[in-house]
Amino acid sequence: MTQIHGETVEEIKKETVRRMTRSVNDLGRAMASIRTGRASIALLDSIAVDYYGTLTPLSQMASLATPTSTTLTIQPWDISQIGMIERAIRMSDLGINPANDGKIIRLVIPPLTKERRRILVRQLHKVVEQHRVAVRNIRREANEAVKRLEKAKAISEDDRRTGLAEIQRLTNDSVKDINKAGLVKEKEILEIR
Repeated sequence: MTQIHGETVEEIKKETVRRMTRSVNDLGRAMASIRTGRASIALLDSIAVDYYGTLTPLSQMASLATPTSTTLTIQPWDISQIGMIERAIRMSDLGINPANDGKIIRLVIPPLTKERRRILVRQLHKVVEQHRVAVRNIRREANEAVKRLEKAKAISEDDRRTGLAEIQRLTNDSVKDINKAGLVKEKEILEIR
C-alpha cells in the first residue's frame, strides 16, 4: 500500500474515503466467494485454469450460468479444456465435485451441514477481521499524514484535531459497514433452506 499524502486535510480525507470505500467493496467480493448453499457464479471467481501454460480466470474461458438455485453450469468455449477446468475445480477449496457430460460441466451445490456452516462462519469472521484491520491501517496512515501537515506548519493544531476526529468518524462508519455486511452474510450462511 502507498502512504496517504495531501497538501490539505481535505485532500487527505478524500484519499482516506476512497481507500476505505475500496476496502469495504473488496469485502463484498471476498464474501461472495464464501458458499452459502445457494448457487452463485461468484463462487467460481477464485478459480483459475492452466490454459496452455497461463493461469486464466474461469470466467474468461467459459460461459457460467445458474439454471437452478442449487446448480451451476460451465460451458467452455474451447471444449478441449474441459478436463483442465474440471481439474481446477477439484483442486479448489469449493468442496464440490464437477459432473462432466463432454460439453458442459455441472456443479450441484450440496446443502450445508451444521459443521460446514460453522467452518464457513469462522472463515467469514477471518475475512471480515482482515478488512477491519485494513480500514484501521488506512486510518493510521491518514492520521500520520495529518500530523505531518501540522509538523510542517501547513495546518494549525485545531485543524489537526478536527482532521483526526473526521478520520476517526470515517473509520467508525467503514467498520460499521463492514460489520453489518458480515452479519448479513453470517445470517445467510446459517439460514437453513
